[in-house]
Amino acid sequence: MNTKKILWICLAILGLGILITVLIFSTEPEAKQEGASIETAILVDVVPVKKGTFEPTIVATGTVQAVEDINLSPLVSGQVVRRSAAFTPGGFVKKNQVLLQIDPSDYRNTLALRQSELMQIQTTLHTEMGRQQIAEQDLELIAGDSLFGDNPLSEEERQLVLRQPQLNAVKANISAAESSVNQARLNLDRTTIRAPFDAHILSQNVTQGSLVTQGDDLGRLVGTDFYWIMATVPVGKLKWLSFPNEADEQGAIVRIENSSAWSKGAFREGYLDKQIGALDGQTRLARVLVKVKDPLATTSELKGQPKLMIGTFVEVSIQADPIENVVKLSRDYVRSNETVWVMKADKLEIRKVEIVLTDDTHAYISDGLKDNEHVVITDLSTVSEGIALRTAKEAQ
Repeated sequence: MNTKKILWICLAILGLGILITVLIFSTEPEAKQEGASIETAILVDVVPVKKGTFEPTIVATGTVQAVEDINLSPLVSGQVVRRSAAFTPGGFVKKNQVLLQIDPSDYRNTLALRQSELMQIQTTLHTEMGRQQIAEQDLELIAGDSLFGDNPLSEEERQLVLRQPQLNAVKANISAAESSVNQARLNLDRTTIRAPFDAHILSQNVTQGSLVTQGDDLGRLVGTDFYWIMATVPVGKLKWLSFPNEADEQGAIVRIENSSAWSKGAFREGYLDKQIGALDGQTRLARVLVKVKDPLATTSELKGQPKLMIGTFVEVSIQADPIENVVKLSRDYVRSNETVWVMKADKLEIRKVEIVLTDDTHAYISDGLKDNEHVVITDLSTVSEGIALRTAKEAQ
């Protein structure tokens, strides 16, 4: 009897639970569908684009080099008897300024000896010319004699009679003696070693009292009028760079910076000078030379400007030729496979574009975008053609 009561009580509790569950689900409020289509449109930022003419800036890196760079050597031997105070590492010298003086005594004596030899041979010439005059007089007397009227002298015999070979020999000796004098004078001049151009002294290997011979390394000099920067750029960008056609022309303007050594905002200006007709062996990039005037800022015009140092690694920004009828767009907004996201009629279009050139910050697009079209600049996690878009202005 107790077992039946317990069973009926359990069934009653179970039935009550089922009834309560049914009541709860039957009274749950339903989700409203109003505005669902608006909530699914993705909020994005866009920028309008417009075609025009732009001047790209091609950024590259390069190494500073000297245009004029020599190891100074003597052409004669001797002892250095004087050294200019300017001929020290770090010094500056002007063209034709005396750097070293080799003892000229031996060369001065040699010049005097060669000049004496020349004078002796010139005296011999005067004597020989006098003999020739006498020979001409004798020949005239012989020619007047009737015995030789039918048998005149041949031209060769006439030259022998007039002592022409002897005269030619004396003249040849004079020419040799004059050359010896000129060589002796040249050697004497070479004992004074001068700067071949306005130069900066990088090294000095001799001093007063040093004994030098022909070909010795006296020191290293670099010209101060110009430096070169050897920069590398992609081959495809060369057609947008302007190089000079004549020696007195200048190529495209170049801005030079050295962020590791110069203060913020400091820069120097140069210009494109030459294109080297061989690729860099390691990078396979094209090599160009940027020419910088007064690289050490020695003139009042450039006073206070940063100085270039040979061997320094610098950044160069080259002004490229203008590109017409293109859209200038930040490289960040160009997607994979050269595509751009365009918002058109509140839908996403994945647009294939034709990029003419890219510089350090922008892409220049000739085809694929029209004036006043809106490019999506927001990065999206899910991208598919035709998805709904909205801007912040439309969401208000």
